[in-house]
Amino acid sequence: MESRVRELRLQQSLSQQALATAMGVSRQTINAIETGRYDPSLTLAVHLARHFETTVEELFDVDA
Repeated sequence: MESRVRELRLQQSLSQQALATAMGVSRQTINAIETGRYDPSLTLAVHLARHFETTVEELFDVDA
């Protein structure tokens, strides 16, 4: 699954740590999501989408 997390995080000039802190997860979790090594839980996906003011479907491409 591909995500736009890195792209949107960089647009907001956020570090992985800052986003992780805002989401209540580790920096390693954000890194793993960005590199496609980890698919977030539905709850985390929704929180990320809300943070970036987008939808889960626009943030994550499940067909990739």
